Amino acid sequence: MSLQATPRHRIAVAGSSGRMGRMLIEAVGAADDCVLAGALDRAGSTALGQDAGSALGLHTGCAVTADLDAGLRDARFLIDFTRPEATLAHLDACARLGVAMIIGTTGFDVDALARIRDASSRIPIVLAPNMSVGVNVVLRLLAQAARALAEGYDIEIIEAHHRHKVDAPSGTALKMGEVVAAAAGRDLAGDAVWARHGHTGEREPGSIGFSVIRGGDIVGDHTVLFAGVGERIEITHKSSSRATYAEGSLRAVRFLAGRASGLYDMQDVIGA
Repeated sequence: MSLQATPRHRIAVAGSSGRMGRMLIEAVGAADDCVLAGALDRAGSTALGQDAGSALGLHTGCAVTADLDAGLRDARFLIDFTRPEATLAHLDACARLGVAMIIGTTGFDVDALARIRDASSRIPIVLAPNMSVGVNVVLRLLAQAARALAEGYDIEIIEAHHRHKVDAPSGTALKMGEVVAAAAGRDLAGDAVWARHGHTGEREPGSIGFSVIRGGDIVGDHTVLFAGVGERIEITHKSSSRATYAEGSLRAVRFLAGRASGLYDMQDVIGA
């Protein structure tokens, strides 16, 4: 089976042999306006030199490589769901080569985010902890709910992911916390409660609690609970497939097409 696509949006995929990478390669191949133009993986990967679609039973014509210049040479966009240190290396190469980036990697520290902002003055970048269109609609709903429920309601954020996820809370949970804190007039840095153990005392008014679950093959579940007296409101998003992240990433590619530089998020993408 061959991938057929109109070579309009020429896309490279980072971490191409991983779960998300394979999903992205499949989504690119299924999109009429996209074509796979590069496939990156870490040095030492057993996938190096193989066709990027071989694990999917597809022929893409792109060999997996750890050479950034070779992997990005024919691409106009790089979609990256890897690790912060890898993404930053890719960022430097993309900025040098003029390749736009869609970054779904999470776990960046303050310095890393500053590097991404700096690079966005040279290339266009969509940076989002979750590329799902549904999750980003939920963020809008959370802002509305938090403004209305700022007084008299306790806010708890519960997230669950597969056993292989290495950062906690998830980037999506953190983004949800930022959104509800801003809408409710709170400071997440000062109000967040990251863990509870032992004799904690009563819940501090205005705090925002986080709970983390890791296990099995859970793709990603997020719930924000507004608990008042006599009622609870829960806003939940559950992912059953990484396909939603891939489709959102392709929507971000289309959003960036024709943009010279700038830092955007998925709220910009879904509002466009």
